Order: sequence, then C-alpha cells, then structure tokens
Amino acid sequence: MSSSPTAVLFDLDGVLLDSRRAVRQAVLGVAGAVLGKPFDEGELPADLDHLRHDELLAHLGVVDQEIAFGTPWELALGVAMRNASPFPGAVEVLRDLAAAGTEIGVVTMQPRSRVAWMIPQEISSYFSVVVGWGDAEPKPSGAGILLALDRLGVPPGRACFVGDSPSDIAAASAAGVPSIGAAWGYTGPALESSGPTVLVHALTHVPDAARRLLGPA
Repeated sequence: MSSSPTAVLFDLDGVLLDSRRAVRQAVLGVAGAVLGKPFDEGELPADLDHLRHDELLAHLGVVDQEIAFGTPWELALGVAMRNASPFPGAVEVLRDLAAAGTEIGVVTMQPRSRVAWMIPQEISSYFSVVVGWGDAEPKPSGAGILLALDRLGVPPGRACFVGDSPSDIAAASAAGVPSIGAAWGYTGPALESSGPTVLVHALTHVPDAARRLLGPA
C-alpha cells in the first residue's frame, strides 16, 4: 500500500483543452475592434502558439495593456472559447485517474478565475486544485507546481506534471517532479529536445505513463 497519495498535474491549454483557434479568434477580434480594420490569421507570427496573447496583440499593433489584460480581452476570449473543446480522450483520462484515487490538478498561465467559468465543466469538475496566473511565480518557475501539491497534500516525489512546452518541462524539473511531455500539444515533436522524463504522443497514454513513474495511487 502506498504511504502517500499520488497526483497528476496538468497544464491546460494544449494539453487538456484545445484552445488554439479560440485564442487566435479573440486576438484577431480585439485587434480589429481597436484598430478599426480586419485582420486574418496570416498576419499572425509563425510561432504564435509559443507567444502570450498580449504579445500577439502587440504584433498586430495593440500595445495598451488595459486592453490586452482587461475587459475587452476577457469579453472577446469568453465568446471565442465557445469554440474550444477538450482534446479527444480528456474526459476519459481524468475519469480513469480519479477512479484510481489519483489527485488531479491544473497549473496554468490562465487566471484561476477564468478557469472557473470558461473551461468546460466536463473536465473542470475533476480538478481538485487550480493554480493560475497571479497565484505563484509563473512557469518556468516550479512555484506553481509546488503550491498545487501543497494544497493537495501530496509530496513532489508522488506527483508528475503533464505539459506541452519547454517552460512546462523546466517548471517540473524546478519543482523536483517528473514530467510527461505532451507531444500532441502546441510544441509538437520538438518537445522532446526539452528533456521530459517521459514523452507520450496521445493524451490517452498519460495514465499508464503516470503509473510507471509513480506506482499505484
């Protein structure tokens, strides 16, 4: 029998939630409304999936931080997120982990308040803890991961973190937890070069990878 519970922590966007198109639509909508002209995706930078939304807005000419982080952005993203959906297998993976007694949490660059109302309940209902923007020093710091584990009462040695970006992998390393690289996410095959403990190519493979890393819950 295990001496302590296990936890699997997830990044959100690009791992559990496919929000890529929603973020693009929100960026284009805000820029169009502010600057008074239409934009299309061809005007976004090639590496847009690795940039924050405020950086994308600045690329299009919107540099006002009150717009980028205030009500205009929240409203545009809220509407656009209607087109976001969990990645295939997300609900089943979370259900399997929960049924096995594994604690589930999210460490994301999105504000925790946004997660509460914007993320589909079919996945958010499984989150025992959410650490978002403003709760801790952001990734690649490991502070958010450690805060989530502290709130769950799970030691780092009994947890792993699933992420799709080099900053996710670096954050896991900084927190002293093994990482599962999500090759289906926005970084893609290049994620391997960032050195995840394990690289998996489908979300449905996460429970088996977590069991190999942590043992039974």
